[in-house]
Amino acid sequence: MPVKQASGRVTLIHAKGSSVELLLYGATVISWKAGTIAEPQPIERLFVSSKAAVDGSKPVRGGIPVIFPCFGPPSHPEHMKLAQHGFARNEVWKFDSIVMDNDESVSVRLTLEPTAGIIAKYDKPFRLAYVVTLAEHQISTDLHVTNTSTSTAYPPDNLEFQALFHNYIRAPANDVLVFPLQNKSYFDKTEASEEARNKSKVETRAGVDVRQFTDSVYEDAGGKYEVTWPGGGVEITVRELKDVVVWNPQQAAGAKMGDMEDGGWERYVCVEPGYVRGFAKIEPGKTWIGQQVISVIHQERRINQL
Repeated sequence: MPVKQASGRVTLIHAKGSSVELLLYGATVISWKAGTIAEPQPIERLFVSSKAAVDGSKPVRGGIPVIFPCFGPPSHPEHMKLAQHGFARNEVWKFDSIVMDNDESVSVRLTLEPTAGIIAKYDKPFRLAYVVTLAEHQISTDLHVTNTSTSTAYPPDNLEFQALFHNYIRAPANDVLVFPLQNKSYFDKTEASEEARNKSKVETRAGVDVRQFTDSVYEDAGGKYEVTWPGGGVEITVRELKDVVVWNPQQAAGAKMGDMEDGGWERYVCVEPGYVRGFAKIEPGKTWIGQQVISVIHQERRINQL
């Protein structure tokens, strides 16, 4: 069976051996294994801390957490009762259906609708559908956000939100380069003062590294990124996710995280496509779809940045 369900987990298995495992809790992908054309044996492509909670007690430190409806501390008036990164990553989603099952790919749909617990802190009408698709050498995640309001009032009862895929890419952090982000505007969240954190900078590097504590939000970043290291890499292409965050805490911040394994920051880079500068808006009855496709790079591609 290409799709298995057990103990709050869903596993997708491709005919060629690649696989995905995700939790109903948070709809969090916690494993993606895929090979390359030259090395077909599937290997793990995502990082999950060995200290991460995967029992539904708290959001998972690793994999692909889904961020909705706010990124970071809430800033929208309608989000002020929410915790950092919203609620999608720590609610139990419902398994809806197998969307596709053929030799090329297998995909499933999970859904999340308002519960009493959600309504107590966020009373906007919505429906989320999350489609995860596995192909031989790639994974795609599609977040469908529907404004289920039936209001006909003016101004319209718009749904305003942020959304992001918090990808933890398994990689040697000190050797990673992310590109092309040169000449893109970004905000450096590692700066000490709020004024400095809110001041736009321009990326001068051809390839962005994370050898130091990095937490950068690139605005209108282009929608296609390569994450490479000696001997490997992935490509990320997106739709309707205009921004991208590059994050690695390094020891400075990573050692302070209770659910981060010792030295874990050396084993991943977060490259996170999202809509996080400003807010996406949906009119009543409409649906917004944000998509990413992460593909294994089959031949090493590097740029000369040093």
